[in-house]
Amino acid sequence: MKALTGQAGAVWLLALGQTLTYAGVYYAFPALLPDLQAATGWSVAELAFGPTLGFLVMAALTPFTGAWVDRGWGGAMLSYAPVLAALGVAALGFAPNPLIWSLIWALIGVAQACCLYESCFAFLTRRLGTEARGAITKVTLVAGFAGTLAFPLGDALGRQFGGQGALIAFAGLVLLAALANVHGVRQLRRLQRAQAGRPEPEPGALAAALRRPAFWALAAMFGMLYLNHGILLTYVLMLFEDRGAAAAMAVLAASSIGPAQVLGRLVLLGLGARLSNARAMLWSLTGMVLACVALIAAGVVPGLIFGFAALQGAGVGLLSILRPMLIVDILGRRGFGTISGAVAVAPILASAAAPALGAGLLTLGGPGLIYGVGLGLALGGLGIGVVLLRRG
Repeated sequence: MKALTGQAGAVWLLALGQTLTYAGVYYAFPALLPDLQAATGWSVAELAFGPTLGFLVMAALTPFTGAWVDRGWGGAMLSYAPVLAALGVAALGFAPNPLIWSLIWALIGVAQACCLYESCFAFLTRRLGTEARGAITKVTLVAGFAGTLAFPLGDALGRQFGGQGALIAFAGLVLLAALANVHGVRQLRRLQRAQAGRPEPEPGALAAALRRPAFWALAAMFGMLYLNHGILLTYVLMLFEDRGAAAAMAVLAASSIGPAQVLGRLVLLGLGARLSNARAMLWSLTGMVLACVALIAAGVVPGLIFGFAALQGAGVGLLSILRPMLIVDILGRRGFGTISGAVAVAPILASAAAPALGAGLLTLGGPGLIYGVGLGLALGGLGIGVVLLRRG
């Protein structure tokens, strides 16, 4: 039990909570998409509108949740929001039509705004200060396995219970996440009571940040990259099969995206101060461009879907750590929770648009159009990143 006490233990508990929450909420939809189509008879667009609405709600609330973290409410959000998310995921298993399906996703969006990475990282940054990078890295190292857990589990549960029945089982993962978060938050609060008092909110920080071009460059860059990842991840099984991979091979490759995220984060952790946040970001962006190239080339050599999984996973894995760090480096620590929440609106909106936009691209031009748009978004993000760093 010593491993689960003190600051380190609290961080590992929050890491477990994030892993189970992402597996049970974020990855459940792409992992079960083929089974959900078969179980409901609804179109991809009808199914995708639910997560899209959930992300829109999340985007609308994230600036507020960042401010709530600054006010000291982050622990409560991390503790109770997963319970709401679990109830929502379970309710999806009983949704009788697309309207109810989408309304339930809107409720899940409220929970997502309060308990996913953005709130967790803001909470850790406010609580741990300069020690936050190490804590965030640990959280993302573990949470990188969320997809590795979700895709095989979704395949097995979908075969056994159907798409909607499997969602009820996924809700159990999210309840376990709530339990882990409660204990992690409680431990950090005990430590804080023995240290300095809670920092007060810093008015005016967001207004000052909004006047800086760097704020908008960061938002645009992360928005493009998360739109790229959201589209490709949502339809990853379909895209892999389009490249000529068998169903089992497609599931295996999709499941390897998570370990690739972890590997990228381990490299960052191992290099430490020898690799600046700026240079690590350029590595990440370049990796996502090369991932799209590998996916296109997989039409000739299907095994390259594993190259895509490795490059995309590593690139996105680094981004999730670097986003809060780059915000601090470029925009400062003052009012971090509020500013981080504002920057996050763009990538969350991108994630919201990804399922529906991907469905539209499939309808208009098939998988080939998705490959082209994905590459264009990755190149755009890389270009903005290069300009941002040169001017920074």
